[in-house]
Amino acid sequence: MLMFKFFFLLFSFLFSFNSYSYWQQRVEYKISIDFDHKNHQFLGEQNLKYFNNSKDTINKVYFHLYFNAFQPGSMMDVRSRSLPDPDRRVMDRISKLSKNEIGFHQIKKIEQDGKSLIHHTQGTVLEVELAYPLMPNQSTDFYLEYLSQVPVQIRRSGRNSKEGIDYSMAQWFPKIAEYDENGWHANPYIAREFYAPWGDFDVSISINKDYIVAATGILESKKKVNNKNIWNFKAKDVHDFVWAADPDYVHDILKVDSENLELHFYYQKTNDEMVSNWKRLQDDTADAFRYINKKFGKYPYTKYSVIQGGDGGMEYPMATLITGERSYPSLLSVTVHEVLHSWYQMLLGTNESYLAWMDEGFTSFAQNITFNNEFNDIYKLDSKNPLEGSYNRYYNFIKTGLEEPLSTHSDHFSTNQAYGVGSYTKGAIFLMQLGYIIGEEKLYSGLRRYYNEWKFKHPDEYDFLRIMEKESDIELDWYMDYWVKTTHQIDYSLEVFEKDKSTVSININRIGKMPMPIEVQVIYDDLKSENYYIPLSIMRGEKYNSNDNIILLKDWEWVNESYQIDLDIEEKKINKIILDPSGKMADVDKSNNTIEFE
Repeated sequence: MLMFKFFFLLFSFLFSFNSYSYWQQRVEYKISIDFDHKNHQFLGEQNLKYFNNSKDTINKVYFHLYFNAFQPGSMMDVRSRSLPDPDRRVMDRISKLSKNEIGFHQIKKIEQDGKSLIHHTQGTVLEVELAYPLMPNQSTDFYLEYLSQVPVQIRRSGRNSKEGIDYSMAQWFPKIAEYDENGWHANPYIAREFYAPWGDFDVSISINKDYIVAATGILESKKKVNNKNIWNFKAKDVHDFVWAADPDYVHDILKVDSENLELHFYYQKTNDEMVSNWKRLQDDTADAFRYINKKFGKYPYTKYSVIQGGDGGMEYPMATLITGERSYPSLLSVTVHEVLHSWYQMLLGTNESYLAWMDEGFTSFAQNITFNNEFNDIYKLDSKNPLEGSYNRYYNFIKTGLEEPLSTHSDHFSTNQAYGVGSYTKGAIFLMQLGYIIGEEKLYSGLRRYYNEWKFKHPDEYDFLRIMEKESDIELDWYMDYWVKTTHQIDYSLEVFEKDKSTVSININRIGKMPMPIEVQVIYDDLKSENYYIPLSIMRGEKYNSNDNIILLKDWEWVNESYQIDLDIEEKKINKIILDPSGKMADVDKSNNTIEFE
């Protein structure tokens, strides 16, 4: 009987584990390309070992063919020309490309374990029927041959940038789409975000010997064959691979021994000021890594490359492409922002198509916190609220009436401005305001816990929320429901309705639809103050606060539109009463948040 109970419990545990345990697909790429810089084309051979760690049988797979977006009439072209506020880098430029300026991937062969496959190219997506089903917990080997042409530099990828960089090679190879618990994510490329499985890359690039190549990963070897060099890079546990090439690159290396890290910098000597800026950038980038490692979690790789290229700033595993001819504050700003994407996206690979705010927003938040603590002599942020500028952008934007919920698919926002303010600005405020709700100490311990538990995975918003709930002992689903899924606004006001020598009664009125816990500060004429805290009942807890001078009041039920506080002043004279003294609650109208007494 005891043996039977043991096996029953073991079976129950295993069944439960197998039913609910996390899984993700995995890839192993081996890519070799022969690059012809004279016609901007390359021949590619690609082996891909694909691991199906799901419980599903897979009969069809999808690859992204990003270069196909840079053709007249592509979805990216049409979308750019139909938006009321198109990206200034794109506009109608794709529609005007000539045959030798476009980008393309022409698939010459695709096989599964040696068997030819039926395939169809639909814009930027390659649809492939498998020769036989890929069963759960099995792997299969794909082999591709293709001819590709690098488009002129328009968006992220391309040749001959405005700053004279020959090749910015982002989204340059046929990349298998992500498959997760929600199925395939074969989104067409319309200039937005990315989502891909984790894996290892072994990439060999044969290119004219005059070129210097910068890339994701570690350079394993460089061999000269005839008039070309073959550069071999390897990278483990990444979900993309970028490279750039130019014959005029300067390559500087800074070793940061305390972080077990090598920083690589690739740039052109355009002028003395630019060289000076890029030299200065190196120590500041090292300082940024030191701070970020302590504040948000340890960077796990031993190398990071800052590469002049692209069309602005764009993050990739172990590297970034940035335009380099900038003022120093701009150069440092874009570098720190892209470095921080190593945490929020390169290591926490959320589905950016739906969760760009967890990528761009979290990065923007961490960027401002880093600036405030490491570089405030340059950026001079408000130390009380380093995101004050983000709050003001949000307040100004919602007046336009163009705001859309953060849950909107990145490609489907009606304006670029709605996407940008939502993903970058409102996403950053999400975290700062979360600190207001649960306390800053819990916010940062929660962010580190989130990073350490979910790096090298694909967390979604609920995985993040559960970490923060565990860390704070506060229920937070209401916050996600309002801030992410709606455009409801926060708006509260103060009103004094009764006053005598010993008592002042005030009403806090909720004008906006979004409920929030409330903080009120009462300042007396002798400059002493009292601080009151009103939790929401739906929080099922209170904010952690190390300040003993906090008076906890009864919970506010969100259905009630007003809340009364009776202040026992004992003949003390009040100077002013302030609603939300920290300014970290995104109240859209602060004009009625303070009452001054004569």
